[in-house]
This record gives sequence, C-alpha cells and structure tokens, in this order.
Amino acid sequence: MLAKTLSQQEAQVRDVQLGQLSECKVLTEDEVVELASKCKELLQQETNVTHVRAPVVVVGDTHGQFHDLMEIFKIAGNAPDTNYLFLGDYVDRGYYSLRPCAWL
Repeated sequence: MLAKTLSQQEAQVRDVQLGQLSECKVLTEDEVVELASKCKELLQQETNVTHVRAPVVVVGDTHGQFHDLMEIFKIAGNAPDTNYLFLGDYVDRGYYSLRPCAWL
C-alpha cells in the first residue's frame, strides 16, 4: 500500500485529465511533465514485487495503441473496479503513443 496517496484536489485534477484523454484531447506539456513527476513520486514508494489481487486482467504490450487500450477498459471495466497487470511497451508505434502512458 502506498504511504502517500493523492489529495482530493490532486485526484480531481487527475480526473479532469483522464476525461480529456478519454476524449482524445491533448494534455499540455506542463501537464504531462507534472503527471510523470507525480507517477515517479508514487512509484518510488512501491516495492519491486507487487502482489495483485485476483481476478486480474493481464494486458500485453499496447505499443501506443490508445484506442485499443480504451476498448480494453470498455470491455473489462475501469480501474480501480477492475484489477490490471500491464506488461509494458506502452509507447512507440501508435499515433497516440503518449496518451496510453498518461492514461495509465
């Protein structure tokens, strides 16, 4: 469990950003940098091995395919209602390759 979580205000900002991303709207460079910084801060508190509660949806390499990722969430459900394990390769091939990384 993370020792530090998002404040209510931070969570509201992230919800707005998720809404923008789900509508394929672009986040500003400053928003992406801030989001990456917050992710880094939270992930540094994580252990190398994470226990994932079953049931879990295992998602292979998304390769920046944002619309495919949105379809996975549409079919399996949104986090935190559904547990996910992403295997990596979030960006590189798709036109929207930064959006999956920002969404996750």
